[in-house]
Amino acid sequence: MKRWGSHALQHLPAALLLLALFGAWEAAVRGGAVPPYLLPAPSTIASTLVDDFGSFAGAWAFTLKVTLSALALACASGIVGAALFALSPALERAVMPLAIGLQVTPLVAIAPIILIYVNEPSTALLLCAWVVAFFPILSNTLAGLRATDAGLNALFQLYGATRWQRLRFLLVPGCVPYFLAGLRIGAGLALIGAVVAEFAAGAAGSQTGLASRMLEASFRTDMPRMFACLALVVLTGLGLYGAVAALERAWVGTWRGR
Repeated sequence: MKRWGSHALQHLPAALLLLALFGAWEAAVRGGAVPPYLLPAPSTIASTLVDDFGSFAGAWAFTLKVTLSALALACASGIVGAALFALSPALERAVMPLAIGLQVTPLVAIAPIILIYVNEPSTALLLCAWVVAFFPILSNTLAGLRATDAGLNALFQLYGATRWQRLRFLLVPGCVPYFLAGLRIGAGLALIGAVVAEFAAGAAGSQTGLASRMLEASFRTDMPRMFACLALVVLTGLGLYGAVAALERAWVGTWRGR
């Protein structure tokens, strides 16, 4: 209980700052400084989100499904890629430039190409989200695999450990904090990729995500509904970040004295 109270106290400044910002926003709209048809008040956005959540639920579930699927794919491919690069520097020199090129190319430039060549919209959105989430997990995991203590490395070599034994018993346990740091970044990027790719697709219909609901609201100039969709995207991102942070505290928190 005491630990939970101290952890909650750490987030008190951020909570107070958000309350102050939302209070100023609400006062500006209600006082007439900002037209409500341009920027709805936070209370209006919250009430719209609550009242229309039934119509948002399917789109939110679709976006979350694409995000989590892309994140799982990025984790699997990033871990395997990092392990192969750690075992074979020649393979890293050959493949890493391609991974970097994929990372630095804007998603809005890649998404239309993927949408043209992949006929299934859900698969295309999954690939777009994977593109942006893959590299942080790959690079952070690879950095963790190479951050092993040189003395321990020499000890494993002294006892004749194979490369796979070194990877399994020495490198992998030591790279867990690095992997989780990459996962924290990749979770947010996967959500961004899913939303941006759907904007690029301009999809409509029942099997679409929150980006399509935002586009529909913008076409109708329904600002409260558009901001409600945006708020739901932000809350989803915060939830993903918090879930990874909780996993990090549970998994490696004791190593860092938390």
